[in-house]
Amino acid sequence: MAVNIYLDESGDLGWILNKPYRNGGSSRYLTIAYVICPQEKKHLLKRIVRKVYNRTKTDPKKELKGSSLNVSHKIFLAEKVRKLISMNPDIKLGSITVNKSKVQQHIREDSNKLYNYMIKLAILDSIKQEPIVNLIRDNKTIKVKSGNSLIDYLQTVLWFDLNSKTQIIDIPSDSKQVQNLIFIDWINNLIWGNYEDNNSEPYQRLKSVLDSKKLFF
Repeated sequence: MAVNIYLDESGDLGWILNKPYRNGGSSRYLTIAYVICPQEKKHLLKRIVRKVYNRTKTDPKKELKGSSLNVSHKIFLAEKVRKLISMNPDIKLGSITVNKSKVQQHIREDSNKLYNYMIKLAILDSIKQEPIVNLIRDNKTIKVKSGNSLIDYLQTVLWFDLNSKTQIIDIPSDSKQVQNLIFIDWINNLIWGNYEDNNSEPYQRLKSVLDSKKLFF
């Protein structure tokens, strides 16, 4: 049976680092987060989404972004997710964060390769034994326009470098329609906030069940 990967990123791939972020400058960090979930358990992620919507008294018809959650909401989320994964070890949560200020100039010239490489480092070891993987990501993602090159790159590494038979099926989706993309948006914002804004308490609650990687630190 196939597994689903829900993928999202926080931050940007801009390189204006001589001005403050949110005031003319680019983010200092880019985080890509993912959750790998057996198809028969994807409802468990949706259940947490509904609990956070209830907690924040948000209209279920509206898309609630991670950037709109306050610290107490993120702590609530982190605790629910930690409990879920502790009870369901076949659900895997992970992330990779790049410190953009340490990225060499020649790499900055093609941010697409950096983005693709980050995803390779983040997910391939965790999926190389799976026969079919559905990669579900927001169709508004910063690099969706290069989606074909991403899938070709990941598939090539799996088959030729890792001797894996895994097939990746790319499913760009609307986060307003897929609750589990809302879930990973929240998780991603929580992790990224630990680096970008030093908002570490929610991250500390989550990190025991998180496979967290760093690049250029």
